[in-house]
Amino acid sequence: MISTQATGGGAGVTRIGVTGHRSLPAALLPSLRAAMRAQLRGGGVVEALSSLAAGADQLFADVALDSGVPVTAVIPGMDYEAHLGGDEALAGYRRLLRSCRRRVKLPPAPTHEDAYLAAGRWIVDHADRLVAVWDGRPARGRGGTAEVVAYARHQGVPVTVLWRAGVLRD
Repeated sequence: MISTQATGGGAGVTRIGVTGHRSLPAALLPSLRAAMRAQLRGGGVVEALSSLAAGADQLFADVALDSGVPVTAVIPGMDYEAHLGGDEALAGYRRLLRSCRRRVKLPPAPTHEDAYLAAGRWIVDHADRLVAVWDGRPARGRGGTAEVVAYARHQGVPVTVLWRAGVLRD
């Protein structure tokens, strides 16, 4: 069972953003899908926000679309497709992008890390709450999951962390 930790709260949630790790242990995937479905079933959900990166972002978008929740793709301001991490991630990104109701293309950023952070902040700034697929460890680079979670908490956006205790990511 995946533990969920929520901070903040509020009724009438209409937009749920996601942030999370690109590399997810296979043993965690079934539990993550179930926990994401539960997060998207909450009353009033209108839209999911995702940058469609490999891992948690693509998984969340898939679950949202399968649940009938429209997805907005938030595209970092960079040559994003070149940095998605392989053919499978690129194919998933393109497939999901075709299914998105809306696309937000962010302006170019000075570095890839700045572009990732800008996308994470955009999602937080436009979300009623954030789902974080996060092991609780520090970010491995600028714009990583931990930094986006910290930004959301600083902004007062409720965060629900999905991770199973004792599971380590690659």
